[in-house]
Amino acid sequence: MTESIMFQGTASDSGKSWAAAALCRVLKQRGLKVAPFKSQNMALNSFITEKGDEMGRAQVFQAEAAGVKPDPRMNPVLLKPSTDQDSQVIVMGHVLADMSAVTYHNYKPKLKPRVKAIYENLAAENDVMVLEGAGSPAEINLNDRDIVNMGMAEMAHSPVILVADIDKGGVFAAIYGTIKLLPEADQKRVKGIIINKFRGDKRLLVSGNKMIEKLTGIPVIGVLPMADVDLDEEDSVALTRKPRQRDQSKALDVAVIDLAKISNFTDFHSLEIQPDVSVRYVRYPDELETPDLLIIPGSKNTNEDLRVLKETGFDTAILRAHQRGSMVAGICGGYQILGQQLRDPDEIESMIMHQAGLGLLDTKTVFNHVKTTTQAIAQKGHLQLKGYEIHMGTTTLGPNAKPFAQIIRTNGEPTNRLDGAVAIDGTVWGTYLHGIFDNTKWTRQLLNQLRQVKGLAPLVDTSLPLSAYKEEQYNRLAQVFTENIDMAELDRILAESAGPQMEGDK
Repeated sequence: MTESIMFQGTASDSGKSWAAAALCRVLKQRGLKVAPFKSQNMALNSFITEKGDEMGRAQVFQAEAAGVKPDPRMNPVLLKPSTDQDSQVIVMGHVLADMSAVTYHNYKPKLKPRVKAIYENLAAENDVMVLEGAGSPAEINLNDRDIVNMGMAEMAHSPVILVADIDKGGVFAAIYGTIKLLPEADQKRVKGIIINKFRGDKRLLVSGNKMIEKLTGIPVIGVLPMADVDLDEEDSVALTRKPRQRDQSKALDVAVIDLAKISNFTDFHSLEIQPDVSVRYVRYPDELETPDLLIIPGSKNTNEDLRVLKETGFDTAILRAHQRGSMVAGICGGYQILGQQLRDPDEIESMIMHQAGLGLLDTKTVFNHVKTTTQAIAQKGHLQLKGYEIHMGTTTLGPNAKPFAQIIRTNGEPTNRLDGAVAIDGTVWGTYLHGIFDNTKWTRQLLNQLRQVKGLAPLVDTSLPLSAYKEEQYNRLAQVFTENIDMAELDRILAESAGPQMEGDK
């Protein structure tokens, strides 16, 4: 029978995604067939599978850690917020509808049997399932219709490990409060506690760990340090930790506009690991200055983000930076923003039906009801670039723009269409391809072009292929996990999960 274990957190960004990825890699190293699972994910960072299905990026890097291909069954429900009240609801990789928070809450009981069936289908193919919750299980206003925390643990007959972030402060109060707010049956389901993001001497925690064990009756099975492991971060909270100022020791300054509805900021992870690049996320126009490369990223609500850029004076700051010599690039929604005109006659993204873009590219975009979700291979010069597309809208080029690349395959099938646009002078470009900077040879060519402008010698690309770099990081994550977790206790919890019914099941 398939074993299972679930990581839930005292709050968002507690580290449950990393813990799940670490265990996936540990179990893979043991030769077991393992799959991650998060029934419902809310994120603007998403990924497109080989078959064109959309899913959350956390389950993608967990799948990579497990050594398996991403599968929409690993994240059957993805919520992509478009406003503070509404989200696009994606089920098994495809858009179901746009719903308000209240409408979706009332709809969840209809999703529950489908989520359960999807989980069981995936579990039947694996030795171990590693589940992840969302936010906190102690959201007492939502728990009557929960399908992602204890509600999912009950469907999967899965024991729970509670992950608590000590870096935020108040870790023991968070642990105690989370557990004691749960119904008694759900308290019994929690079999272990992990304290995450610890800095300092662990001996200082011993007395506190013993007290929280006595208060809750649940063992602390490990204390994970604040480790130097470089993985994609999906949660938007991670943006608050991104650099706001330039690292003066790096030759190249790359500024990413921190849009209100920024999506897929994981696009820039490959730039962040380049030895000569400082990537900073700019929140205010007066922070922008004149970077070597200015990037407008993807957006879940392009027209609204463009409106905010204009209201805050960011549009003027971007145009001024370009005039002073910054190369300007746009990814997906950022590419649309760079154009002459954006039209949304059916109010698909927002109530803004027509708006002038920044005018740096001779393009026009019309939003339509068809959502493009494809993996793609593009030909650009002598290089083939891999990426994926997630966008609403069709963009056409005027006479003062040329295509960025030619798409030659989508979802594994041959095709022949154009992508993106480049200004005639080459100083502005845009593309619909997410993951464009993961193409390390092309990225180094671009960076060397920026170096040449500054009179710097080019760098030879000596970096590991991105896949090899990720493998190093997953192995490092697994090492940190096994060195700081009571693996014997974790294995015992896993073994008990395969029984006919566990304590806490109704």
